[in-house]
Amino acid sequence: MVVIDGDINAAETQAAMAGLQEKLSNDSIFASVAVVPSPDINLAVIYARVAGDTMSQEAMESVTRIRTDYIPATFTDAPAKAMVTGESAFMVDYNTITDDYTPIIFTFVLALSFIVLLLAFRSIVISATAIIMNLLSVGASYGLIVLVFQKGIGAGILGFTQVDSIESWLPLFLFAVLFGLSMDYHVFLLSRVREHYKQHGNNAESVAFGVQSTGKLITGAALIMVAVFGGFALGDMVMMQQMGFGLAVAVFLDATIIRCVLVPATMKLLGKYNWYLPKWLEWIPNISLGEQPVAAHATTGTKGITGQTPIGQTPITVEEED
Repeated sequence: MVVIDGDINAAETQAAMAGLQEKLSNDSIFASVAVVPSPDINLAVIYARVAGDTMSQEAMESVTRIRTDYIPATFTDAPAKAMVTGESAFMVDYNTITDDYTPIIFTFVLALSFIVLLLAFRSIVISATAIIMNLLSVGASYGLIVLVFQKGIGAGILGFTQVDSIESWLPLFLFAVLFGLSMDYHVFLLSRVREHYKQHGNNAESVAFGVQSTGKLITGAALIMVAVFGGFALGDMVMMQQMGFGLAVAVFLDATIIRCVLVPATMKLLGKYNWYLPKWLEWIPNISLGEQPVAAHATTGTKGITGQTPIGQTPITVEEED
């Protein structure tokens, strides 16, 4: 649909409208073209009905042709403005805005996450590896969606519909949701590892303790979300199938392979370098994640109980009650 705004009674505008109508009629993508003038409000509408799916790639390419070729060729000298609208034009504009802002959103989320993790754990290595691990689960979700829905591998077995393209809003939506969920798991795991490391200073033991103490909770929460997201995938709407499948497989992979295998293995290999913070960053605030300065390996004395001093903390003495 092309909206003509201006003096539609002028000879130049009439000639431009006739020329545009002719070009649209000669374009095979359009099944019919009709002009509906409204001279009382200086407006005219050219209805060009697409022969097929208005959301197809061919329909969107026709919008680009009208805007870049047909309108400049016919309305250059006309005292009116021609604007393309409709379902196909909406999707073209939506995709353009999404493409323009997706890198900005990705950069903002990643940078903010890095800063928050740096403040929380005081380690550039932990912050960097956390972002990389979270991106792995998001990337795996993208790849599996393309594999199943575009390539059709396993689509019939799972009851999904194979399509030519993925929903344009899905990648950004999945990134926002999955990155938040993955970061939640990761912070929960790392906070337990950090607590144990501050008390004992043994990296390998701390990693094992963190996985052991959080594994059941992370797995249980992941199973609940996989079941919920799987419910969306069981629907008939393709976009719901894509969304549900993408979220379910990403959460499953994140809670199993990422959190239970890759994260512990990476932290074990890095050793003490997990907690590396350059001297020029030591000025940043030390934000606690709820760790309590509890003394480890407490021993009982005659007048008090004095525990072994945790790393980076002052001794704690608790007087016995009479």
